[in-house]
Amino acid sequence: MTVKTRKKLIEVALPLEVINTESLRRKQKAPKGWPTSFHKWWAQRPLAAARAVIFAQMVDDPSEYVDTLLSFPEKRRTAERELKKRHALWKTRKAEFEAHDADVLDPGSEPTLEDCAADLERSRLFQIIEQIVKWDNTHNEIVLDQARSEIWQSWRRACADNADHPDAKQLFDRNKLPSLCDPFAGSGSIPLSAQWLGVEPYASDLNPVAVLINKAMIEIPPKFAGQPPVNPARDPHKHWKGAQGLAEDVRYYGQWMREEAQKRIGHLYPKIEITAEMAAERPDLKPYVGRELTVIAWLWARTVKSPNPAYRHVDVPLASTFMLSTKAGKEAYVEPVIENGGYRFTVLVGKPKDIEAARRGTKSGGSHSNFLCLMSGTPMPFAYLRSESRGGRMGARLMAIVVEGQRGRVYLEPTSEHEMLARKAEPDWKPEGEISHWPGRTNVVEYGLTKFSDLFTPRQLVALSTFSELVGEARERVKHESLVAGLADDNKSLTEGGRGAQSYADAIALYLACVVDRMVYYGSTISTWLPKDNALRDAMPRQALAMTWDFAEGNPLGKSSIDVLTCAESIASFLDICTPNAVATAMQLSAQEHFPAQKPCVFSTDPPYYDNIGYADLSDFFYVWIRHALKNVFPELFSTMTTPKTEELVATPYRHGGKEAAEKFFLDGMTKVMERITGQSHPIFPVTIYYAFKQSETDSNEAVASTGWETFLEAVIQAGFAVLGTWPMRTEGAGRMIASGTNALASSIVLVCRPRPANAATATRREFLNALKVELPSALTHLQRGNIAPVDLAQASIGPGMAVYTRYAKVLDAEGKQLSVREALALINQTLDEVLAEQEGDFDPDSRFAVAWFEQFGFAEGEFGVADVLARAKNTAVSGLVEAGVVHSRGGKVRLLKPNELPSDWDPATDARLTVWEMVHHLIRVLEAGGEAAAGELAAKIGVRAEIARELAYRLYTVAERKKRAAEALSYNGLVQSWPEIMRLARESTATSGPAQADMFV
Repeated sequence: MTVKTRKKLIEVALPLEVINTESLRRKQKAPKGWPTSFHKWWAQRPLAAARAVIFAQMVDDPSEYVDTLLSFPEKRRTAERELKKRHALWKTRKAEFEAHDADVLDPGSEPTLEDCAADLERSRLFQIIEQIVKWDNTHNEIVLDQARSEIWQSWRRACADNADHPDAKQLFDRNKLPSLCDPFAGSGSIPLSAQWLGVEPYASDLNPVAVLINKAMIEIPPKFAGQPPVNPARDPHKHWKGAQGLAEDVRYYGQWMREEAQKRIGHLYPKIEITAEMAAERPDLKPYVGRELTVIAWLWARTVKSPNPAYRHVDVPLASTFMLSTKAGKEAYVEPVIENGGYRFTVLVGKPKDIEAARRGTKSGGSHSNFLCLMSGTPMPFAYLRSESRGGRMGARLMAIVVEGQRGRVYLEPTSEHEMLARKAEPDWKPEGEISHWPGRTNVVEYGLTKFSDLFTPRQLVALSTFSELVGEARERVKHESLVAGLADDNKSLTEGGRGAQSYADAIALYLACVVDRMVYYGSTISTWLPKDNALRDAMPRQALAMTWDFAEGNPLGKSSIDVLTCAESIASFLDICTPNAVATAMQLSAQEHFPAQKPCVFSTDPPYYDNIGYADLSDFFYVWIRHALKNVFPELFSTMTTPKTEELVATPYRHGGKEAAEKFFLDGMTKVMERITGQSHPIFPVTIYYAFKQSETDSNEAVASTGWETFLEAVIQAGFAVLGTWPMRTEGAGRMIASGTNALASSIVLVCRPRPANAATATRREFLNALKVELPSALTHLQRGNIAPVDLAQASIGPGMAVYTRYAKVLDAEGKQLSVREALALINQTLDEVLAEQEGDFDPDSRFAVAWFEQFGFAEGEFGVADVLARAKNTAVSGLVEAGVVHSRGGKVRLLKPNELPSDWDPATDARLTVWEMVHHLIRVLEAGGEAAAGELAAKIGVRAEIARELAYRLYTVAERKKRAAEALSYNGLVQSWPEIMRLARESTATSGPAQADMFV
């Protein structure tokens, strides 16, 4: 008996712009308590996207219950009012279109009552999504309960639909939602989002660091929800909600660790007394005379022997910059002073006379330039630096000391005492483990830093090992104080499922170990100083263990990103806002072997991106430390010296014996995972899979392809999935919207899949292509009417294209060979180009000329003769184009007029030769000069014909993106993205003209 299913919202529509805007906003500025500040991970899914996707994946699309909607009198009356309004608009638009050109302009299908009811209900669901994606609503139980209620209503409809199914007891428990399973849990964004929505998540990952993150974020908080802290300073009268008790104990025991560390290693971190002699040379130091200031960081430059024989005895600095602070009015810099056959560093405040030289440090200039010997100016290429470092001749020299002032940082000259003290530190323990060398990802190995202990100074090793050992001591202390506070003495650990004193002590130890890992993140020799922020930079600003030439050694007992109290506050802040609405499970499993959930469940996951990130190689940087702190708490999880790598599902050429072998490993492994998902996914729900494709390459036909993307799609299809849709999720800033040779703004997409029917037919290449040509135009129109950004259009169009391809068991070419994914994608993109080109039939002859000219020349000049031939072919003339204000023609040259060259007093109502091209570029001119309000006023004057301008903007974006004309592409993309607001403002502008005119912009 077949399970009765209903389409889910994500299979029909999503409010993409709302989701993407919130995702990008939080990526640029994460608020306090944001999970990304909990622990470093790579390629973290935006929480806004994860929440929206899970909600839309579990909620029915209104088209599936429109009859029920219309059975409610109030909803029916509302739909009837909407229908009346839409019908009047449709008639008005139809008359307007017919008055202009009945053959090419389309007013759209006549609206129906069912469409109106479904659209209104869909709009209501979109409003819920708009609220749940906002971080500020994390604690808003009204908003969250509304979302949970919708999920439950859809689930109960499914239970009612399948009450007679023979497996109803197994599949349709009316009192329990299916669990959500993420077999590549990583940073935990997806399981955490499910938990917020009241869905029980199962989070599994092969990587122990990822497992620890998920245990800390989703598994432990529900165990101790509402429990007060156990520390002796707790407030016995306070009501503790959620995980606030855990948060308070993390702060308390973090403070205890600091106090203990101060006793043991405080002598390694002395303060600096400001003397009158120091202030005599630096007037800015006068307020501090006689005071001892706490050091925030020591700034070091690596050194190598001078390549010049005359100075071979001198260790010369490798300083990427001499600027310490570039903040306006607070500039400070290092100035090297050469004397007595050597050099010393002095620190000066204010702007340097030669600011470019100060910014350059000892580099010759440019981001990839060689270094120069400070003593002789002799070039020191990177090959020389590698030779020196591998030969054990790379050292470090203290350049400056940063101390805590009254209003910000104060920079001081280095002292021999502080430099000698740092060198005398002798660690009793060092992290073990060799750094795997993945060229381009772990290039520290090329400079002789082959062990993880090589990435830390002796003083850093002493400090971090001390704090790691204090985690174990704190664990024993927490257990004792938990018993005093009244927790049960069940003698069961966290791994044994305990909820008493021992389990609670294990939990606090885990959080304190995460505190130490944050200290590691800022406390190595690959952490640098940011002059623009006056702050420490983390160890991995990109997905690599990259060599640094100067580094900042932070004070773990001071006040900066590395200090233990700041790091403890980052962990506690997350726990403060943590809302454990559902129990959760996090465990270590290989996705290729099995999943944790026993029953069919909802799947939403973010698998590895082919060869983009070496998770295991990078996470070893943290693993070697967290293992030292927690190996007695989680012995099975930390049974290996470094993270598991053999089974890691990443196409790593150096690990698998070459590119082809790595691709086969990835395809075979991902296919196995997808087959398991297919077999265990609940039949009611589609599967959602996040994927990014960034690495582009060119095939023999000069077509751009992405091996990782195609290999991943191949795995999805081989596993028996049909792709029903692809939703672009933007996670990059505006500066990345167009990047030569890379994919644009939408850096990842969400695939919506369901198992392909067992009786799926086989099709020929021609049948597949014919189906594409029939179905893609309407799908494209739907996407454009949904105002999807032009930059996202090609990726979103993959959805309906792959829906056609994957509905067949096979697509065979003329020789009977199966059409590959690469060939299918090429046909989809080809058809998309054809559909966009066919939309040019809606444009007037002048605009069709302009599009063709733009494709060939952009806004550059071309020969008059070429323009004349093209104009005749498009049924116009160059003289007419000049009259229309489209082109400039002079001296045998012709060019299109740029938006900023168009007349500011243009009025479409009085334009005798109005063109769509003019509409688009005047709207861009006004939008970029005066904003959306000004563009709205102009759109009101254009009237209903403005709609066709949006079609042209889509077309021109596609041309500009393909031709790598970034500035123009940004303008066209920006116009479409602003379109809903422009139309809203146009309605307001025409409201005084009467309802009929205003309704034209609905």
